[in-house]
Parts: sequence; C-alpha cells; structure tokens
Amino acid sequence: MTRTALLVTHTGRRRSTEHARAVAADLIAAGFEVRVVAEEAEDLDLPGVVPVTGPEAAEGAEIVFALGGDGTFLRAAELARPAKVPLLGINLGKVGFLAEAEIDDLDEAVRDVVSRNYSVDERLTLDVTAEFDGGPTIESWALNEISVEKGERAQMLELLVDVDGRPLSRYGCDGVVCATPTGSTAYAFSGGGPVVWPEVEALLLVPISAHALFSRPLVTAPTSTMTITVDPFTTLAVLCCDGRRVYDLPPGARVTVRRGTLPVRIVRLRDRSFTARLVAKFDLPVHGWRGNRR
Repeated sequence: MTRTALLVTHTGRRRSTEHARAVAADLIAAGFEVRVVAEEAEDLDLPGVVPVTGPEAAEGAEIVFALGGDGTFLRAAELARPAKVPLLGINLGKVGFLAEAEIDDLDEAVRDVVSRNYSVDERLTLDVTAEFDGGPTIESWALNEISVEKGERAQMLELLVDVDGRPLSRYGCDGVVCATPTGSTAYAFSGGGPVVWPEVEALLLVPISAHALFSRPLVTAPTSTMTITVDPFTTLAVLCCDGRRVYDLPPGARVTVRRGTLPVRIVRLRDRSFTARLVAKFDLPVHGWRGNRR
C-alpha cells in the first residue's frame, strides 16, 4: 500500500522552496506519494509530486509536513485538522514555536517519518460562532486564538464578556483574546497572558489594553463557554481566527467561543519537555544575568 504525505511550505522564500524539494525527493525515494498544494507546485518544480486543491487535500494521507514558520504551520493545520492527519512542523522561520524540528534536524526528521519513529499529540482547539442581525452566521475555528478587536484605530471598543452564561465584565478596550494552551505563547502572551503547558486542558481569556481596574488574564475550564457581545453603540469590530480568517462584526454582534469538536494532531519526534522548548525558543537566562558563580 502506497504511503502518502502532503507537503505545505512558504514558496515565497527561496530557502524554504529548496528544503521542500529535498524533503519531497527523499520521501518519493522512500516510496511515498507526495502531494503539494496546487498553487505551490509550479514554484517547487519537482517531478513526481501530485498537485491537490481544496479542503480534501490531506484526506487519506499519513502525515502533513509544514516547512516554514508558525504561519505556514497554521495554514497546514487548516488542511490536516478536518482529515484528522498528524502534522509535523519543520521550522524555517524565526521563532517557530509550533514546529517540532529545526532546519538542522531536517534529514533526521524525514528518516523518522519514513521509519514511523514518531508519536502524535492532540491539541485542544476552539470553535467560534458569530451572530448578528442582518447577516449570516459566521462559523470558524482556531488552534492558537480567537480575538475580537476594534475595527477603527481611533476608537475604543466596548465589549461585554460572559462566561458560562453569567456576565463577567464590560471592557472598554482594544479587544479580547480567547486562546488555547497552544496559543498561550502567541497573541495571548503578547497581551500579558500566562504561559500554559499544552498538556493542561483550559481556555484563556486575555483583555487587550483594557481601560479598567480589573483586566487580568483569566484561565477557565475547558468546558467553559465564553460569549463576547459588541456593544450596540460602539465602533465596528473584527473577528480574527489564528490571524488567518478575518470577519467584520457590526455593533451588537454576539461571538460565542467554546472548545473545538476536532483537535489538531501534532507529530512529536523526541521526548522533549515543554520547559526545554520554552528555554530554547525564548532564550531564557537559566544561568541568570550574572552567570553561575558556584
């Protein structure tokens, strides 16, 4: 039976394209059928790959490779999640917090996949529904975060946040971020939210630049439902999912966020702790600024 892999990369960068060609060639040599997103096929210019389009691109595949930064990983997750296919990130960008391997590990990572020497984690996701008068219901999802933000720079956004059907607080703010543990190191982190280990099942709520005495980040149960209502007399708002799917929200819109029905399955090649990942990605000073004097 033929093994199949889907390759997603950032073809706008020459180095990413070169590495993608090398991965594809190695997988084909190992007997894989290698699919690539049709829009990327011409840039890859590699004989033997199968161009695919649409949300079914990963259906029936054994694994999805994401070669690039976190943006490429999130784009690949859109294809891997509905097909329930594990996703392997190879960091060719800067921080690459979502990636499992770095560029120096590329050859070894391909060998591990060929020999099936890897495990798979499931990451909690978010489902979101937005409703408003005079418009269709919006439904989307996110691996990192869902944010409701002001649509006009010069005006403050007025939001009412409910948790589990109970009013929590009304904020005059730039917006609110609802994040997963995976997304706790992304937008929520920049907003002052806590870092949450990915094994923890929880949801995060982080107000953005709130003009309020109580605007602390909050951690809720994974079963919680968060509802964000845009005040009817406030400015226009924007709903953003993972920084990729953006929707306009008129005043009065009601956004409901809850745990996603489908997780994202992420490939793990090494038994490496999240603590070690934090130290490496953020270059944390484990020896202190004065060094180790002992």
